[in-house]
Amino acid sequence: MADKPHSRTPEEPEPPRLDGELPVLPIRNAVLFPGAVAPFEVGREKSVALVEDIENLAQPVIAIFAQRDPSVDDPDESDLHPVGVAARVLKALKHSSGNYSLILQGLVRVRLEQMTQTSPYLKARISRLEEVRAEDVEAEALAMSLRDVAKQVIQLMPELPREASTLIDSITDPGQLADLVAANLEAPVDEKAGLLETIDPKERIRKVLRLLTRQLEVLKMRERINSQIKEEMGKNQREYVLRQQLKAIKEELGEEDGDGGDLDALEERINKAQLPQEADQVARKQLKRLRSMQVGSAEYTVVRTYIDWILDVPWRKETVDNLDIAEVRRVLDEDHSGLEKVKKRIVEYLAVRKLKKDKKGPILCLIGPPGVGKTSLGRSIARALGRKFVRISLGGVHDEAAIRGHRRTYVGALPGQIIQGMKKAGTINPVFMLDEIDKIGHDFRGDPAAALLEVLDPEQNDTFSDHYLEIPYDLSKVMFIATANVGDTIPPPLRDRMEIIEIPGYTRREKLDIARQHLLPKQLEEHGIRAEVLQIEDAALEEIIDHYTREAGVRRLEQQIAAVIRGVAVQVAEGKSGPWRVATQADLRPFLGPPRFTSDVAERTSETGVATGLAWTATGGEILFIEATRMHGSGKLQLTGQLGDVMKESAQAALSFVRARAAALGLPEDFLEKSDVHIHIPAGAMPKDGPSAGVTMMTALVSLLAGLRVRHDVAMTGEITLRGRVLPVGGIKEKVLAAHRAGIRRVILPERNMADLEEVPAEVRETLEFVPVSRMDEVLLAALEGAERLKLRSDEPAAGEGARPSQPAN
Repeated sequence: MADKPHSRTPEEPEPPRLDGELPVLPIRNAVLFPGAVAPFEVGREKSVALVEDIENLAQPVIAIFAQRDPSVDDPDESDLHPVGVAARVLKALKHSSGNYSLILQGLVRVRLEQMTQTSPYLKARISRLEEVRAEDVEAEALAMSLRDVAKQVIQLMPELPREASTLIDSITDPGQLADLVAANLEAPVDEKAGLLETIDPKERIRKVLRLLTRQLEVLKMRERINSQIKEEMGKNQREYVLRQQLKAIKEELGEEDGDGGDLDALEERINKAQLPQEADQVARKQLKRLRSMQVGSAEYTVVRTYIDWILDVPWRKETVDNLDIAEVRRVLDEDHSGLEKVKKRIVEYLAVRKLKKDKKGPILCLIGPPGVGKTSLGRSIARALGRKFVRISLGGVHDEAAIRGHRRTYVGALPGQIIQGMKKAGTINPVFMLDEIDKIGHDFRGDPAAALLEVLDPEQNDTFSDHYLEIPYDLSKVMFIATANVGDTIPPPLRDRMEIIEIPGYTRREKLDIARQHLLPKQLEEHGIRAEVLQIEDAALEEIIDHYTREAGVRRLEQQIAAVIRGVAVQVAEGKSGPWRVATQADLRPFLGPPRFTSDVAERTSETGVATGLAWTATGGEILFIEATRMHGSGKLQLTGQLGDVMKESAQAALSFVRARAAALGLPEDFLEKSDVHIHIPAGAMPKDGPSAGVTMMTALVSLLAGLRVRHDVAMTGEITLRGRVLPVGGIKEKVLAAHRAGIRRVILPERNMADLEEVPAEVRETLEFVPVSRMDEVLLAALEGAERLKLRSDEPAAGEGARPSQPAN
């Protein structure tokens, strides 16, 4: 509403009788309503001519119309709103400049019909718009609502006089009430002109209510904002006064130190930190900002925390590497048995580091099944090199900010885990382990794997940028070691930046050495049992390895050893005297229960149609039993065991080869016309796929159809073709170790995989017989009992021999 409501007299006399023509006064940026009294400044040439001619008019009444565009100086009929008011000139005052001030009183609504004169001033033919009377219940209710909202607006505007509410209550006619409120509304001219053009009082009140309600909400919001500002200003002023008083008290007591002393200490830390040039400039700039801030402000805490982070992160401090290669070897062997590939790589790095002092840190990725010691190996490498060790787990991380940090504009922002790890290490050359890098997630918040590309790129990580620090940080001297169970889930660009070292499972002898040298002493110490109280013989450890665990690593083995020691600890706590000696399965049974794993190879292969294959899994190698059976039917092949597409195709290829070689295998040509074949791979709850079970499926089929049993101590792997060729596959080392754990004595391998046996430990190679094959006939001769009865060729190449794939299938 305007600053002051305009008065009107409800009992004023009827306006003078209007003829069809009146002088026209255009007004800009304002609208005059019937019953309202308002002042206007007149300065345009035609308007001044009209005012000077008022005395010559029969009555001092003119027509007032609002302009559509206030920038037009000489408006015509099209520039004016069609509805205006007839107004009485109450007073005209001439200024020294020649302009006039008019006080006008709105009388009635009029419509501009046609302009009849344009000079010396405007005249137009007008028609009076009669006011519609509204005296029903709806009009009364609308008027009451308008009064209530208007009074609320008046209360929120203390500059309005107290009589405003009384004036609103005194008007009973709904149309006149709407005009009064509209005249004092703060609204655009177009909207006010629309109200003037609305003849129906009820519709006019509704429009006025909408505009007035909007103004009320604006006023309420202004009131809330003003209250908040006053409250905040009052709080800050109170804090300032209290701090000044506290400062004066400390000065009187001679204890002045306060924030100035604290900031001086911070500046001293910056001077001693030997920061790089860019970091030093940023720290000093932020310290300068800090001195000009109030201690209690939120920004003060943010800046102070940022400076502390700059000073806490190591920029130049580094540990001296232990370059004694013999000592490093001793420490690595002391902590871990086996893992020769990793140890060799660490020794190679040290040798180069000895020759070239500024050699960048290597970026390794250890891929292997769970429980083989990947994580503990990182701690051992740090101990051997004399470096600090930091570990972060990336499993389940799905936010880029976990690597790069949050920008300081966020509340509670912190650097990412990389910078936090460097702060924890306190040196610029720690061993930094990125655990479970294959289990990184990503979502709408970003891709952490993409953020790691810069961290793990030797050409970029000397200027790593954290969103929080926003200062280039040198990670080139850090030895990064990532760990993963599988490499397939690591994004290719990230995998390409790391040196992959695959860690296979342990052999039986290596597990025994680890249990005796590491696991058993560790668990005895953790459970408070002395070595002389409990003695676990090697025979008992071998029994646990063979019959209570079946894994590539030693995690489950450690848990079973701990279970034995806990059982003894209970007896010690009950007051029973020792010592205890655990040597046989009978000694283990009270603690571990009956054996959980037995060699079921002999039992499963005592019947025809059962063959033992070898498979690679993320947890190491496994043996795989393939069963085939025959039943009455129509020549269909049924496959079960949750097989993947590749494995299903291998089964189809095996059956097609058997049908093609039916005569050589001693089978009638129509052996499938009245029977179906069903191939099943047990452990149906686990999905299986890959081509390496092809030779095993074919062997099981031939065993079933020819009635020849498969040797119980034979396991095999290899991909087959329709021509009977045996193609190479991957994961040979893990598969051979699985065969060794399962008690297999003969392993049938593709001939082109024999070179992979160099990675198999010598102790395993010595206990197994390896049969290299290139054709399926050779597989059957080596695997089936009584295969000499079949017409197989062991020395002739398969017909249609073609080019072999250059790379083994996985």
